Amino acid sequence: MALRRPAATVGPVKSVLAVIGPRDAGPGERETMLERARALLAQAGAEDVDRIDVPGRGAGDDGEGTMRASLESIVPALQSGSLFGGVRGVLVVDAQGLLKAEAEILADLVDTLDESAAVCFVSQGAIPAPLGKAIKEVGETVTIKKMRERDAADWLGEAVRARKLKLDSEAAAILLQRFGTDTAALGRALDQLAELDGPVGLEEVARRFRNRPDEPMWHFADAVAAGSTTDALRRLADFLTHGHPLQLLAFLENDLKRRALAAAAPDIDTFAGWVGSRPDHYPVKKAWRARNAVAPEHLRRALDALARADIELKTAPEATHRLTMERLTVALSRWYGGPGRRRAG
Repeated sequence: MALRRPAATVGPVKSVLAVIGPRDAGPGERETMLERARALLAQAGAEDVDRIDVPGRGAGDDGEGTMRASLESIVPALQSGSLFGGVRGVLVVDAQGLLKAEAEILADLVDTLDESAAVCFVSQGAIPAPLGKAIKEVGETVTIKKMRERDAADWLGEAVRARKLKLDSEAAAILLQRFGTDTAALGRALDQLAELDGPVGLEEVARRFRNRPDEPMWHFADAVAAGSTTDALRRLADFLTHGHPLQLLAFLENDLKRRALAAAAPDIDTFAGWVGSRPDHYPVKKAWRARNAVAPEHLRRALDALARADIELKTAPEATHRLTMERLTVALSRWYGGPGRRRAG
């Protein structure tokens, strides 16, 4: 492989761009990431943009060379630039799925990119090395943070004003309950409401939008941890409208693992190392603050319940899956946040 040139010899920094979002980005965060990427490419002078989506690992797209077939067009796109003058834009989506060999090839390409092309990598989580390192050396990186419900409320207020909508507080509250942090779906809902004449009230919103299309799993986990069985069951029902119970079970298993490791770790730095993250990462701090909230006996019971639920979901008829998850939700809410909850410290 050719040696990369020093960063000082490459083209303008703005030609190599990256937008990094959370690993568990939802539809709202993904749309924000893509919008920012397109804006950055436009600032770099790219009028026409070629979008290339990185396939998931193990997707069966092997190709014949060191790059998978669906990604081979990246190479000529970055080497040739625009055929009609100006800047050719290349948008690489889901860059976190790049294989090591692909990341190495792209690292060399971005290090020698000239002014005729601009590339933006959109990634959920870190971009694989050595491409991630090369972008830091010669490019510009923008980070999109995880959207919280309070962030969605602020976003909704701005979006309502931008559309000059008259939306009362009850209608806004039900929109947030229906769509949560999915600002992409919220935006589409507001576009529909903007076509109506006059103020928009609770009844109109409730009639139009009956189901919540996306329910982040950590909302469910927060309700369980608080011992709020009613809220947890509602969150469960919302999630199962579009999600599979095994997705939620895997999330709960990871959550239990973090709880157990936090309870066993002597300090937050050690705990962060065990889970492969940073001490200042929000999920790490959150788990560490709650490390003493659940008794070891309840953690053991939760582990046993998760194992039994896993067997049930994989062997029993699908008609029983919802009941299995409801029973698990009630049990976890009692063990994690019920009367026997220990004080976090």
